[in-house]
Amino acid sequence: MITTLILLVIILIAITIHEFSHALTADLLGDPTPRLAGRLTLNPIKHIDPIGFLMLLLVRFGWAKPVPINPYNFRDPVRGEMLVSFAGPASNFLAAWLAATLLRFFPVNYLALTNGLVTSAISDFIFINLALAVFNLIPVPPLDGSHILEPFIPDDLKRTFEQYGFFILVFILIFQPTAMLLMNIIHFLFDLIT
Repeated sequence: MITTLILLVIILIAITIHEFSHALTADLLGDPTPRLAGRLTLNPIKHIDPIGFLMLLLVRFGWAKPVPINPYNFRDPVRGEMLVSFAGPASNFLAAWLAATLLRFFPVNYLALTNGLVTSAISDFIFINLALAVFNLIPVPPLDGSHILEPFIPDDLKRTFEQYGFFILVFILIFQPTAMLLMNIIHFLFDLIT
């Protein structure tokens, strides 16, 4: 029960970091839309999509409420949208790296007193942030990767991705070779920074 609760808190923190970074980047680039929508906050409740959160609890796959942006508020709409999209995964990579640094330099004696609970929680935090970052870089709508690569994707392929994006994602997650590839990338990054 404690482990499940800790994991739930970690997931909420990771999602909040991700969505807040989208909102902050958009705001810094001149788009007030996220701020006006109340999304420029570290309050997890503002970023939770009820159905996505329920799915997360039931099947371990869910989503947060997308941060609304208006790219026409950016000086360069294409570049601005790319930067906002990249900010989410980048913030999760940064959070994972900072947690790995903490784990490396944290007093070992204190960690021993918690029966490994703190070490386990920090490790889970690193892994979940890396998983969120890697998954969101898949170039399929509505994930961030599709917005990052949008200027380089041909229009006909873009339309196909937009039409069948959800089914492509489900296929990637349930098809063993692609699911294993994602897991191997996450584990490689985890081993690299810890």
